[in-house]
Formats: sequence, C-alpha cells, structure tokens
Amino acid sequence: MKIAVTGATGQLGRLIIQRLRGKLQDSGIVALARARAKAADLGVEVREADYARPDTLGPALTGIDTLMLVSGNEVGQRAPQHRNLITAAQQAGVRRIVYTSLLRADSSPLSLAPEHAQTEAMLAGSGLDYTVLRNGWYTENYLAAAPAAVANGRLAGSAGEGRISSATRADFADAAVAVLTGEGHHGKTYELAGDSAYTLAELAAEISRQSGKDVPYVNLPPAEYAAALIATGLPAQWAEALAAMDVEASRGALFHEGRELSRLIGRPTTSLEDAVAAALA
Repeated sequence: MKIAVTGATGQLGRLIIQRLRGKLQDSGIVALARARAKAADLGVEVREADYARPDTLGPALTGIDTLMLVSGNEVGQRAPQHRNLITAAQQAGVRRIVYTSLLRADSSPLSLAPEHAQTEAMLAGSGLDYTVLRNGWYTENYLAAAPAAVANGRLAGSAGEGRISSATRADFADAAVAVLTGEGHHGKTYELAGDSAYTLAELAAEISRQSGKDVPYVNLPPAEYAAALIATGLPAQWAEALAAMDVEASRGALFHEGRELSRLIGRPTTSLEDAVAAALA
C-alpha cells in the first residue's frame, strides 16, 4: 500500500506524515507539495502537486493506493481545486480518498462549510472508496494568540458565552492515521471534536492561571475584533472571516458532544490545560 498526503508542508499534513512514519515503512508514504524543497525534511518521497495545476496531479498520483486529501487553504478556490484532485485520482487508479472536512459540513452556518459540503458530494459521486473526517475547530486557532494575550493583558474575541469543542492538530492527525491504516472506515463520515468544551472566558482564565498574569476575556463586536486582528498583521479577509466565525461560535457552531474523535484515536483528546501549556512554552 502506498499513501499520498496532500498539503505536506502545512501544519496538519506534516503531523500526519510524522505519525504515518511510526506505522508504515517510509517507502509507503508520499508527500505531495507545491514546493518540493519545503518538504525535503519530511524523510519520505516528495512529489510536486499543485491543486490549481492539474498537469502536476496525474504524475503525483501514479502508483498511489490511498490519497489523504487535506483540504486546501485557498478559501473560495477549494471546491474547484479539490475537483481537480479527485478527477486526477480517478484517472490515476487511486482506490480510496480520506478527506478532512468541517464539523457538520452539511448544516454548519460557518462560511467555510459550503466548499466542504461540495467536496463531500464530489467524493460520494466519484465511484471511489472514501472516508470523510469532519474536523472541528483546532485549539491552536485560539491558542496562537495566547502569548500576545499575556503580553497585552487581554484575550479578545466575539464568541460570547459560546462553548467550543476544539481539539489539537495532533488529535486530528492521529484520527487521520487511524483511518488511513485501519479497517472498516469505507463510506463513513466522522464528526470529530474535543471531549470537553470551553468558553473563551474559561480559556482566558486558564491562560491567566498558567502565566501568572491577569488575562481577562474581552468580548468585542465583530467589526472591532476584526480590526484588532488586522492590527496584528492578519489579512483583512481572514480577520473578518474569523470574527464572523466567532459570532457563529456564540450560537453553538463549534460545540459538539459526540466524542467520536477520542473513540477513533483510542485516547482522550488533548486537555485545554495541556494545550495552553504547550502554547505558552
């Protein structure tokens, strides 16, 4: 069996490959990346694959049995890019695709959901075996701001009292590897989220406890929160999108109690305490 992983230079793709190397021989793993040089340190075969350049995809998928399709990062271009990859997989004789989608992609109010739902429909009609991993929110999406929150004396957001069932990228990577290397996952869709949920006020309290500094949560109107994100250097499009997602989080969009993730990986998901400690280290 030969498994190819897209987005190999991204944070999730790298983790999946690292964990696959603990399960399979390196010769059975192929890293797919737009820039091969950036993947040279992964320790496995690297092939050029650009979602937006179909001519690179056929050669990249030659001899591949299973494709780990980590969703693209170009919001607004994901659906056509994923279509390119699925079509190339069909033509190359790939037998199975595992796809990282979004929690409740078919009903989520998040702006990211439609492209994931479109990709899921493509997979369902592809004739290939497939598994959908509907990943919830990454804990790192909030904890990336933890050091700055300590420095600035506040954690800002627009999520109100919404509860967030996030998990770390490592948790989601372990789920991907469990599906890639395990049996009985064909045709299944998994709703994946952390075991326990928290509000941003509770996150701020944990950051305060571990840092020894008072870091209160400040709930801002979405326009103000977006402006604050832009001030940190985040592109306006992403800042506005994240602020809008926080508003949806306040309405329960990031909350889930299914615990499918911990069952899939055979352990509890990473605790908020441990995730905060890693972010502040």
